[in-house]
Order: sequence, then C-alpha cells, then structure tokens
Amino acid sequence: MQATISQPEKKLKLTVNSQERSVIAAADTPLLYVLHDQLELTGPRFGCGLGQCGACTVHLDDKPIRSCITPVGNAVGHKITTLEGLAATQPGNASNLHPVQQAWIDEQVPQCGSCQNGWIMYSAHLLATVRNPSDSQIREALSGLKCRCGSQVGILRAVRRAAGLMKEA
Repeated sequence: MQATISQPEKKLKLTVNSQERSVIAAADTPLLYVLHDQLELTGPRFGCGLGQCGACTVHLDDKPIRSCITPVGNAVGHKITTLEGLAATQPGNASNLHPVQQAWIDEQVPQCGSCQNGWIMYSAHLLATVRNPSDSQIREALSGLKCRCGSQVGILRAVRRAAGLMKEA
C-alpha cells in the first residue's frame, strides 16, 4: 500500500464573493474545505464528497463547479461566488437576496434543505444564460443534481418564478 503525499501548505490568495482573501492550504485541498474551515462560509454544503450530488456547488468565473472535488489551487486567480455572495451578482440589486433565493422562499421549496445550495447555484447560472427557460431546459440544466426529500416540483416552480422576477428587474 502506497501512502498519498499531499502538497505542502502555502499562502494562497482567493477572490471570494468579490473580496480578496488569503488562506493557508495545500494546493490539492478541496476548495469546499477551505471555504468552510478557513473562510467560515456555510452556503456550499458537504453532501457526497464525490462531486455527484451538487450540494457543494459554487460558481468559478460565473460557472457552477463542485467544490468538494475542485482543488483550491485551481481556484487561485479566478472569481469564486458562494451562496452568500450570490445576491451581489445581480446588477442594481438592493436586496440581500438573489431573485432565485427569493423565489425559493416564496415557493417554500426546501424540505430538508441539505441540497438546496446546489439547486440555487445551478438555477442562478441557468437564468444568467437563458432568460426565460422552458421546463425542459430547466430540467436539463438541473439534471445532474440530487435531492432525497422530493423538492423537485417546488424547485421547478421557483425557477419559473425567479425568471419572472428577473424580467421585472
């Protein structure tokens, strides 16, 4: 049995939610661990740890990625947005919530809430690229995410509502 040798820890500069942050980590440390343990951000959640469920989703340069399998070294020099910084990505947004987050509340989507971060982050990305998606486009964009408690019908309603909110803005 061969031991896995980790990279040495060093100071890394990250741009998280539009703020420059410094962390001490090995470049191969999962981004999720750095976000949680050092930056104390709780939006991205540990779900499966294998990049399959999507609970750990963050945006890297405005595209959703699974932070549990993305090495922090790959995020250096890129813009990271977590659930906590999502509202600030909407131009002229005076609210503390992104329209997708508001729609989630209005539709009372979460049941257990464990996976909601991923659904919200992927939905926000979809609506940033497709202004008025069809139900099939929504289902396709969210098809790689997992929900155990059955919130999918509420999620579909919330994405439709968020699309409407974004048209009004």
